[in-house]
Amino acid sequence: MQLSQENPDFSYVLRGTTASTVLVNQQALDASFVLAPNQLLENWGPASVDELEPSHMDALLSLKPSVAILGTGPRQRFPSPAVMAAMLTRGVGLEVMDNAAAARTFNVLATEGRTVVAAFLLPG
Repeated sequence: MQLSQENPDFSYVLRGTTASTVLVNQQALDASFVLAPNQLLENWGPASVDELEPSHMDALLSLKPSVAILGTGPRQRFPSPAVMAAMLTRGVGLEVMDNAAAARTFNVLATEGRTVVAAFLLPG
Protein backbone atom coordinates (compact mmCIF):
# COMPACT_ATOMS: atom_id res chain seq x y z
CA MET A 1 0.00 0.00 0.00
CA GLN A 2 1.37 3.39 -1.01
CA LEU A 3 1.32 5.93 1.86
CA SER A 4 1.87 9.62 1.42
CA GLN A 5 2.07 12.45 3.88
CA GLU A 6 -0.79 14.89 3.55
CA ASN A 7 0.04 18.46 4.45
CA PRO A 8 -2.86 20.55 5.72
CA ASP A 9 -3.97 23.57 3.71
CA PHE A 10 -3.85 25.79 6.78
CA SER A 11 -0.95 27.50 8.55
CA TYR A 12 -1.16 26.30 12.15
CA VAL A 13 -1.22 22.74 13.47
CA LEU A 14 -1.24 21.80 17.14
CA ARG A 15 1.49 19.22 17.68
CA GLY A 16 1.37 18.56 21.43
CA THR A 17 0.63 19.80 24.92
CA THR A 18 2.12 19.65 28.40
CA ALA A 19 0.76 21.05 31.66
CA SER A 20 2.27 24.45 30.89
CA THR A 21 2.87 24.63 27.11
CA VAL A 22 1.23 23.97 23.76
CA LEU A 23 3.29 23.21 20.67
CA VAL A 24 1.99 25.13 17.63
CA ASN A 25 3.87 23.99 14.54
CA GLN A 26 7.42 24.02 16.00
CA GLN A 27 6.84 26.84 18.52
CA ALA A 28 6.24 26.01 22.20
CA LEU A 29 3.83 28.60 23.61
CA ASP A 30 3.71 29.08 27.38
CA ALA A 31 1.24 31.98 27.62
CA SER A 32 -2.46 31.91 26.76
CA PHE A 33 -3.30 32.32 23.06
CA VAL A 34 -6.08 32.14 20.47
CA LEU A 35 -5.66 30.09 17.31
CA ALA A 36 -7.53 29.83 14.03
CA PRO A 37 -6.32 27.62 11.18
CA ASN A 38 -4.56 30.59 9.57
CA GLN A 39 -4.10 33.04 12.43
CA LEU A 40 -2.31 33.02 15.79
CA LEU A 41 -3.02 35.64 18.47
CA GLU A 42 -0.33 35.29 21.13
CA ASN A 43 -0.42 36.62 24.69
CA TRP A 44 -4.19 36.48 25.07
CA GLY A 45 -5.13 38.01 28.45
CA PRO A 46 -6.39 35.39 30.90
CA ALA A 47 -4.10 32.74 32.39
CA SER A 48 -6.83 30.66 34.05
CA VAL A 49 -10.57 30.02 34.02
CA ASP A 50 -10.86 32.14 37.16
CA GLU A 51 -9.49 35.17 35.27
CA LEU A 52 -11.69 34.65 32.21
CA GLU A 53 -14.26 37.40 31.62
CA PRO A 54 -16.90 37.83 28.89
CA SER A 55 -14.84 40.60 27.24
CA HIS A 56 -11.99 38.11 26.64
CA MET A 57 -14.24 36.28 24.21
CA ASP A 58 -14.12 39.24 21.80
CA ALA A 59 -10.74 37.99 20.54
CA LEU A 60 -12.34 34.69 19.54
CA LEU A 61 -15.43 36.32 18.05
CA SER A 62 -13.30 38.68 15.93
CA LEU A 63 -12.12 35.62 13.97
CA LYS A 64 -15.74 34.79 13.02
CA PRO A 65 -15.82 31.12 14.00
CA SER A 66 -18.74 28.75 13.65
CA VAL A 67 -17.44 26.86 16.68
CA ALA A 68 -14.99 27.77 19.42
CA ILE A 69 -12.95 25.53 21.67
CA LEU A 70 -11.65 26.54 25.08
CA GLY A 71 -8.69 24.58 26.42
CA THR A 72 -8.60 25.09 30.17
CA GLY A 73 -5.25 23.56 31.06
CA PRO A 74 -4.42 20.02 32.19
CA ARG A 75 -8.03 19.40 33.24
CA GLN A 76 -11.43 20.54 32.10
CA ARG A 77 -12.85 23.50 34.04
CA PHE A 78 -15.96 25.34 32.97
CA PRO A 79 -15.98 29.15 32.81
CA SER A 80 -18.71 31.27 34.36
CA PRO A 81 -22.18 31.32 32.78
CA ALA A 82 -21.51 34.92 31.69
CA VAL A 83 -18.49 33.80 29.63
CA MET A 84 -20.51 31.01 28.02
CA ALA A 85 -23.32 33.47 27.29
CA ALA A 86 -20.90 35.89 25.61
CA MET A 87 -20.43 33.27 22.89
CA LEU A 88 -23.87 31.68 22.76
CA THR A 89 -25.74 34.98 22.44
CA ARG A 90 -23.70 35.62 19.29
CA GLY A 91 -24.55 32.24 17.82
CA VAL A 92 -21.19 30.58 18.44
CA GLY A 93 -20.97 27.35 20.39
CA LEU A 94 -18.20 27.07 22.99
CA GLU A 95 -16.81 23.61 23.70
CA VAL A 96 -14.78 23.38 26.91
CA MET A 97 -12.12 20.70 27.39
CA ASP A 98 -8.62 20.11 28.70
CA ASN A 99 -5.77 21.37 26.49
CA ALA A 100 -4.86 17.96 25.05
CA ALA A 101 -8.43 17.26 23.95
CA ALA A 102 -8.78 20.83 22.65
CA ALA A 103 -5.66 20.42 20.50
CA ARG A 104 -6.89 17.15 19.00
CA THR A 105 -10.36 18.56 18.35
CA PHE A 106 -8.98 21.73 16.76
CA ASN A 107 -6.85 19.72 14.34
CA VAL A 108 -9.75 17.49 13.31
CA LEU A 109 -12.15 20.40 12.75
CA ALA A 110 -9.52 22.46 10.88
CA THR A 111 -8.73 19.47 8.65
CA GLU A 112 -12.45 19.21 7.87
CA GLY A 113 -12.38 22.84 6.71
CA ARG A 114 -14.52 24.12 9.59
CA THR A 115 -14.21 27.73 10.75
CA VAL A 116 -12.91 26.79 14.17
CA VAL A 117 -11.13 28.92 16.76
CA ALA A 118 -9.38 27.56 19.83
CA ALA A 119 -8.32 29.49 22.91
CA PHE A 120 -5.79 27.94 25.28
CA LEU A 121 -5.35 29.02 28.88
CA LEU A 122 -1.73 28.71 30.00
CA PRO A 123 -0.10 29.97 33.20
CA GLY A 124 2.53 32.03 31.35
